[in-house]
Amino acid sequence: MSFAGKVVIVTGASSGIGASTGILFSHSGANVVLVGRNESKLKNVAEKCNQGGTSPLVVKADVGNDSDVERIINETVKKYGKLDILVNNAGIVVRGSVLNGNLVEGYDETMKVNVRAVIKLTILAAPYLIKTKGNIVNVSSIEGKKPSMINHLPYMVSKAALDHFTRGAALELAPFGVRVNSVSPGPVRTDILENSGMSPSVSWDDIAKIMILDRVSDPEEIGELILYLASDKARGISGSDFVNDNGALLGTKAKPNIE
Repeated sequence: MSFAGKVVIVTGASSGIGASTGILFSHSGANVVLVGRNESKLKNVAEKCNQGGTSPLVVKADVGNDSDVERIINETVKKYGKLDILVNNAGIVVRGSVLNGNLVEGYDETMKVNVRAVIKLTILAAPYLIKTKGNIVNVSSIEGKKPSMINHLPYMVSKAALDHFTRGAALELAPFGVRVNSVSPGPVRTDILENSGMSPSVSWDDIAKIMILDRVSDPEEIGELILYLASDKARGISGSDFVNDNGALLGTKAKPNIE
């Protein structure tokens, strides 16, 4: 797939799915805007983009901050003059449960990044996407469909909300030629275990052993699916959610301690 001449924003691009997606877009000819909070990690991703791809625009920003969100769009349009594709990948996992007494705090923190930021970016990006007949891909999770982590209720709720926002935005923007879809990964080898505090009590190898396909995904697999949905090959797809979970929604063989 070629994205030559396309302008693509990828949030949460400093590692994992976002990094892989940004690199894949760059190597496919797109002008990529890498957005993240960790400047050193963003620079590493940018170097990989430069190795066989286009040179990206790096924007250090926190999508949970409204002024940063506005700056992401403004800097993109200032440099490239347009926007074709928005990939809302940035997300956080915050512990919270009904019985632990930390659910409201976890909910507020999580929804600010996982849902509110997506809504804000979509609102600001929409006028530019209408001009280019562009599209949006949101990164959700199977946890929004089948909860499995008792102490991560805010994350699960946020992804369920993101799924429905995707459908609602797709319905509203369809008359203007703008498609909106989402991908829902299962376990993916990223730094989410470390960032959420689940590591070292559980490892990716532990999780792979209970998947019915005996594996977890690599970030590139999800990135390739995102590129497909953003391409003209998916021109008839909008308001849809694509699952890539190694069969996790079908069930697991056993259950590790991931609480």
